[in-house]
Amino acid sequence: MSRWRPPQPKSSPYITRHGYQALEHELRKLWERRKDVTEALAAAAAEGDRSENAEYIYRKKELRGIDKRIHYLQKRLPILKVVDQAPNDQDRIYFGAWVTLENAEGKAVKYRIVGADELDPAKHYISLDSPLAKVLLKKTFDDEVVINIANQAVRYMVLDIAYNA
Repeated sequence: MSRWRPPQPKSSPYITRHGYQALEHELRKLWERRKDVTEALAAAAAEGDRSENAEYIYRKKELRGIDKRIHYLQKRLPILKVVDQAPNDQDRIYFGAWVTLENAEGKAVKYRIVGADELDPAKHYISLDSPLAKVLLKKTFDDEVVINIANQAVRYMVLDIAYNA
């Protein structure tokens, strides 16, 4: 059995102004952190036997993780398209919208549709590429949407759409 997997589909290149600035800030912080880690790595390497040097092994692993994230951000940032204007038709759901939905039990939930790089469940940010966001796009007030989750149809009613909440 092979380990080959088909490549993941490319995520949408859209991002909010705040999300783009957060990624730029993260990249700057990673470069600063990398400098500290390389200094600690050099100090750990100077201690002698590297095969049993836990500090050296840990710092190498940490440096690999930092370099991987820096590489990703350096490739991703140039292709991102910042969307910082609300659409002309604010009665429909588009990128950047805050959407209030009501589920079948009558409970209201509020989500914001953002780029894949801004995904944050704690803030109720959902990716433009998520199944729920794809179903919501271009819907309007009082529309009903149905999404299949674990072979079960979940229905939502659109209660509100806002772009500056």
